[in-house]
Parts: sequence; structure tokens; C-alpha cells
Amino acid sequence: MLQEIIHTWPYLMGLLAFYGLPLPHSLVELTSDGAPPSHPQGLKFELHTLPVDAKAVADGDTVTVYVSTTDPGESSCLPRDVQAAAIERSKARAQKNYQKADELHKQIIDSGYRVIPVNHEEVLARKYRIRLRGIDAPESAMPYGKEAKEELTKVVQGKSLRVFVFDQDRYGRCVGDIYCNGIFAQEVMLKKGLAWHYATYDKRPEFEKWEKEARAKRIGLWAARNPEMPWEWRKQKRENQCS
Repeated sequence: MLQEIIHTWPYLMGLLAFYGLPLPHSLVELTSDGAPPSHPQGLKFELHTLPVDAKAVADGDTVTVYVSTTDPGESSCLPRDVQAAAIERSKARAQKNYQKADELHKQIIDSGYRVIPVNHEEVLARKYRIRLRGIDAPESAMPYGKEAKEELTKVVQGKSLRVFVFDQDRYGRCVGDIYCNGIFAQEVMLKKGLAWHYATYDKRPEFEKWEKEARAKRIGLWAARNPEMPWEWRKQKRENQCS
């Protein structure tokens, strides 16, 4: 029986890969309930996003999201010039003056907003770049960088997210936790071995536990004997550019 399994194993793996089904080593059990804490310490604000496009995922720990300006938190601070440009753009499109409409949309985008089609309607929305709090995924040029981006895309694509924002980094990104459809994004990335626990900035014990579980199973980037830390990789790259 064991010999039969060994003989057919490559064939089975090929079938799973061909049909885009998860491989056995990539299956993980999510132990958290995927629900955010009711009053997380240090929370600055919360976002409820429009459905996320796959192209909005930059890598395994960064995603661009949009929040409708009909949201109470956004409507109260919507700049008048952006609102006026959106109204004028709608009129220009109705008159088939697409050049003017495009110029107005560029003005809207330059202000940090965008008009997005949702359910056959156009929605004016504010742009936010989110950096997942407490994890650091491999950069795109690093081993498992592509896999990390693909996994985060699977988690968020087409879904409306609930984002808890705690800080802003030096690049202007909101640092936060992402929840969607009963899934905690950071848990998925850590348990699948596609991100490091960024322990320097985040001391949550469950993050340390999830990373250790992935290390023990040699999942994802932990399949390598000595995977390079993303922050060390970035540091080396900066040093090479300056030399």
C-alpha cells in the first residue's frame, strides 16, 4: 500500500497543482475565530472597505483599499473640491465629454480619491494603503515573495475588508489588522509560512506561536534551511545602493 502511494504521489500533486487546488503541505488550521477584539488597545480608527481588486495587492504585507465617501467617517471630511470634481465628472460623462471626464478623474486621483464601479454604479472612494501590522513578508524579489503576494490576494480579492488601524509608517501607509469573511489575514500569512513575525514592533504572543508552528512544519519559506529576513535584505540592498 505504501509503495502504491509513493508511486502515485507525483501524479496526485500534479493534478492538484493543475486544477489550482491546495497542496497538502499548504493546508493549515485557523484556530482564531477571525473576529477582531471589541476594543483593541491602541486602535486609532476602523475602516470598512469596498471589495478589493487583485491588482491592489502590492506584496505579502501591503494592500491598497478604498472606502466609500458615503461612509459616515469619510463623508464628514470629504474635501469640497473633490466632491465638486466628482459631480462635474459625472456630468461630463453624461455629455460624452470623456476628455474632460478623464481630466477631472485625474484631479480626483491626485487628491487621494477615485471613482470606482461597484455593482454597476460609480462610487467616489478614498484611498488607503494598508501595511499589515506585526508581520513582514518576503519582498517580491526574494524567495517566496511571489507566493506571499498570491496568498494575500486569495485572502482579500473581491472581499470587503474590516481594517483596524493603529499607526502610520514613514511611507504614509496605515499599519493595521485585516479581517474578512471570518479570517484574520495575518494568521493566514504566518501559519502558511509566508511571513515573519515582526517581533521588533509587535509582541502579540499568538503571532510568535503561529510562526513557530510554521517553522516546525517547514511550511513556505521555512522549507529553506536559513531563509533571509526581509528587513536584513532591505538593509543590504540600501547599503549596496549607497556604495
